[in-house]
Amino acid sequence: MIKLNPHALELNEIIKKSSPAVFELLSKKGKAIFFPKKGILAQSDEAKGKNINATIGIALEDDKTPMRLSSIAENIKLKPGDIFPYASSFGKPELRKKWKEMLYKKNPSLLKKEISMPVVTCALTNGLSIIGYLFVNEKDEIIAPDLLYGNYKLIFNNGYLAKFNTFNSFKHGKFDIPSFKDKINNENIEKKIVLLNFPNNPSGYTPYEEEVKQIKDILKKSAEAGNKILVILDDAYFGLVYKKGVYKESLFAEFADLHKNIIAAKIDGVTKEDYAWGFRVGFITYGIKHGSKELYTALERKTAGAVRGNISNAPNISQSLLLKSFDSPTYDSEKKEKYELLKKRFEIVDKILKEHKEYKKYFEPLPFNSGYFLCIKLKKNNAEKVRQTLLEKYSTGVIAINDLLRIAFSSTPTNKLEKLFENIYLACRL
Repeated sequence: MIKLNPHALELNEIIKKSSPAVFELLSKKGKAIFFPKKGILAQSDEAKGKNINATIGIALEDDKTPMRLSSIAENIKLKPGDIFPYASSFGKPELRKKWKEMLYKKNPSLLKKEISMPVVTCALTNGLSIIGYLFVNEKDEIIAPDLLYGNYKLIFNNGYLAKFNTFNSFKHGKFDIPSFKDKINNENIEKKIVLLNFPNNPSGYTPYEEEVKQIKDILKKSAEAGNKILVILDDAYFGLVYKKGVYKESLFAEFADLHKNIIAAKIDGVTKEDYAWGFRVGFITYGIKHGSKELYTALERKTAGAVRGNISNAPNISQSLLLKSFDSPTYDSEKKEKYELLKKRFEIVDKILKEHKEYKKYFEPLPFNSGYFLCIKLKKNNAEKVRQTLLEKYSTGVIAINDLLRIAFSSTPTNKLEKLFENIYLACRL
């Protein structure tokens, strides 16, 4: 057995004392990781503000500003200090504080619930991988819908050698609550990992309010029975909900203080929420019933340690640009404008599929009400064959997933949506 670093042992003791359930959920790597209190980072921090500081691992000009190339700097309005130096492995403090404030604003049900300070990751994929690092051991099972984001397999199957135990996503046009319940209750194991992604990629579905109540009740009863549960919430498409009755907040708001045996890890970011795909800025935030400041601080330190040991830190320039945007007086109106455009496309697609009864002979949509996508289920054709036909004969690209076609209305110009579905129909008829 590898001897753990004293810093890791110290964090483990804090977590074990504050929440035995969280300690049991940690992976072997999660128990071993820490963010160093001493060493290069700590010594550099102690030297801040000194007349001579020869600790920093970057190059400075003689005026102590970051060394930089003019051909880069002249294209960016930010101050050099907000562009070129490393950011903290925790993320820029002011951004972390701002994002937490925004979480409460976007999720009113979170008010008065204690949650951790968000830790900045290199977008959501890195955030999911960090959660895998902290909580997933080899051969652990992850309960997830059968319609899941393909990158999960690279992250959890290939990266951490976990196994997916999937439930059926839909039954009779609704979220398949009985299938989800069966997966949660089917085995008598102490540790359970549940991965939920709403709005869902690839289906474009978010549970309705009544469905969320049922999901919440199932997990709470499982926790009351003694199971220790990690709920991973991939909120990549948060906020993009287009129909009445659909749950508009993150499920994190429901799970953040649901039970002492349930810890919720919210993985979100600006990729889709703020249309900044290439910025690579995401966040991990934790919530558990009776979560103490000591517990959250220890988890934040382990999370930052995992970030440092993998990518060092998320881009400083991206974090600085986002702070400028969040503080802009036009931020809210800009977000609303983009949301309305996506909602308009959704409504057009919904109308097309309802009006063109002839399409039902060849395909029907799976339930969709949010996000970027919808899936259509083919009745007679091979999805990959239809995809190839669309490329070759109709200059149209879609994604084939088994017997489904995933369609991104988010990236389809509004005036081409009608033609898109007509082309799919024609390709199915060949």
